[in-house]
Amino acid sequence: MSDRVAVRVCFVCLGNICRSPTAEGVFLKLVREAGLESSFVVDSAGTGSWHVGAPADARARATAKRRGIELVSRARQFKPDDFDRFDVVVAMDHTNAADLRAMARAPSEAAKVRLLRDFGAPGDHGQAVPDPYYGGDDGFEVVFDLCEVACSGLLDAMRPDLAADPDNRADSGGLPASDPPPSRG
Repeated sequence: MSDRVAVRVCFVCLGNICRSPTAEGVFLKLVREAGLESSFVVDSAGTGSWHVGAPADARARATAKRRGIELVSRARQFKPDDFDRFDVVVAMDHTNAADLRAMARAPSEAAKVRLLRDFGAPGDHGQAVPDPYYGGDDGFEVVFDLCEVACSGLLDAMRPDLAADPDNRADSGGLPASDPPPSRG
């Protein structure tokens, strides 16, 4: 397995203090539990720069702690060069996905952008992970629930044995081709 290249995944929301660090923490826990730490490089970022350098929102960290997860990353802004660093860029909502695709320098980069809930429960395809920032603690619980289900599906879709072809991973992290972005009418 040492000749296998790690799949590089970046979770992206607006400010990188609520949803994307939650998804990063949940995915890392699932990867550790599966014994696949050497098979993945995981990070998170935001499309905006408001919170660069800040820890995850205190409510997200408290919810994570109750679930046995520590959110340790610091907010950073996603940059076009990140498309070179990651095989899959997982957006939390349609606006994040559209902003990321607009930032892409080539169609192959735009094709790396996926919605997290496309890997969730039946009926979740095309749905956003709601932003809990302006709500109460219960919104963070909902986000964690959604991230746990969708990240589990994402991991199943990306397991190294299913994505053994490095040439395929370079474009999509071993995932099936993404749906085209919704039209903006």
